[in-house]
Amino acid sequence: MNRIPSPPSCAERVTAAYRRIAETDRPEVWISLREESAVLAEARALDARIATGEELPLAGTLVAVKDNIDVAGLPTTAACPAYAYTPDVSAAAVLRLVASGAIVLGKTNMDQFATGLVGTRSPHGPVRNALRPEKVSGGSSSGSAVAVALGIADVALGTDTAGSGRVPAALNGIVGVKPTLGLVPTSGVVPAARSYDAVTVFARTLTEAQLALAQMTGPDEADPRGRAWPEDVRLSAPPNPRIAVPRDEDLTPLSDQARAAFHETVKRLEHAGAHTAVIDVSPLLEAAKLLYDGALVAERYAAVGDFIAQDPTAADPTVGAIILAAAGLPAHALVDDLERLDGYRATARRILSGFDALLLPTTTGHPDIPAVQADPVAINARLGTYTNFVNLLDLAAVAAPAGEADGSPFGVSVITRAFEDQVAIDIAALLTAEQAPVPYPANGVDLAVFGAHLRHQPLNHQLTDAGARFRGEIRTAPAHRLIALDTTPPKPGLLRVPPPDGAAITGERWTLSPAALGHFLAALPAPMFLGRLELADGSWVLGFHTDPAAAEAGTDITAYGSWPAYLAERAGA
Repeated sequence: MNRIPSPPSCAERVTAAYRRIAETDRPEVWISLREESAVLAEARALDARIATGEELPLAGTLVAVKDNIDVAGLPTTAACPAYAYTPDVSAAAVLRLVASGAIVLGKTNMDQFATGLVGTRSPHGPVRNALRPEKVSGGSSSGSAVAVALGIADVALGTDTAGSGRVPAALNGIVGVKPTLGLVPTSGVVPAARSYDAVTVFARTLTEAQLALAQMTGPDEADPRGRAWPEDVRLSAPPNPRIAVPRDEDLTPLSDQARAAFHETVKRLEHAGAHTAVIDVSPLLEAAKLLYDGALVAERYAAVGDFIAQDPTAADPTVGAIILAAAGLPAHALVDDLERLDGYRATARRILSGFDALLLPTTTGHPDIPAVQADPVAINARLGTYTNFVNLLDLAAVAAPAGEADGSPFGVSVITRAFEDQVAIDIAALLTAEQAPVPYPANGVDLAVFGAHLRHQPLNHQLTDAGARFRGEIRTAPAHRLIALDTTPPKPGLLRVPPPDGAAITGERWTLSPAALGHFLAALPAPMFLGRLELADGSWVLGFHTDPAAAEAGTDITAYGSWPAYLAERAGA
């Protein structure tokens, strides 16, 4: 008899990671790497806690952390040794991962002060691409992306202002999730442009990324820009999402192979049930130019400009030039650009209205390291063509692998409105062939349905239109009767009865936002009402009931066990 092997212990995972570090021989990935003995001791302590029955959602997950995010006891340098300080407390995002059972391996290399999309602007040397070492890894979260792509870390933290959590994902063939601004605290993060910074996650799968992201999400009193989920948040993409795609002229920065790979990705989504339509995305690409070509670059001077001004030689020449150039910008220019940005946000709302997401290539190509070193500004700017506008316009994005082009990984980004992160994850999952776990927002309410709201039934659209998420089939405890009511459209009612008069009834569990549940309750017609009902596993959930008087006038169909079984019998009669 073959036995299913036990998953590796936390200690075994750590040993394997350090073995992989030695095998890959990529010292430029790390700025500070923890001693294996210390990490092993932490892992063994976790194994002991697990053995006592403690449940840790990220037990043994190995994490690499970008070096502009604080980890207690490790220097934070933002890839500038002269800037280094050693924090006593980790960033909120790191604290939450560790509290969930994750283990930090070390701090990763990056474009200095998170200024760049190439991964070459570091005194520790360029971070080479995981798959094609002669090419750039993408930045600024270069080391974090490569640590995941090389199979060292399970997940890695990056930051994203202009695309740093997405471009490295695309160039290394992994997943990058950039959440809505403010969902993950940026307390304990060296800012690049504070108003537009987001902590991001790299992983090999969407599932791993989403699980880590869920643990990090939530308000933190030290982060004044923190935001909470709205009460009407959508918890799922619809079964047939509407996806906007760019015009051919919007794809001119791509090579022929990359353009073909993008069109093939669109076909894959259509084959999976998505409806696509072409829109003009040029206003979004124009908005992207504000981040570096306008007065918004003053945010970067506000972050670290005074430090660089005191000793310009301490900074990478390209990084220093970008940041110091912002020192002389007049305040009225910033006000003018903020007003222009408001206009672009209104335009984005208009052109994306009626769509669940926008699909774009993540970046424009995969340059060689020497080419970037020879032309560090222009090539870097091209890499951000499709990413720079996202945070400016308060959008969420998921970068997913989508094949190859020109011998390198090719990736696309699913871009959604703020707080529709789960919609983006679900659409990206159509490309990665994953089934996403429980929804990323944690404020949903479970609802049991048994009739016209079931999948493939006439009122199911009321759930999917509200962004409700299907969670699977359920069976009630044997304490209910199923009654066919005299309504239009036909629907059943569930009646609770004392044992032994009841039976187990099959239905479905859906999760929806509190506001959506309120709308359901407000519009619920008589004789239906909402109440708690017991499931076969002993748990309780909200569900639709009917009153005894209406049940008395209906037809008892309990023997069929479910509404679809009853309808199938009637159709065959």
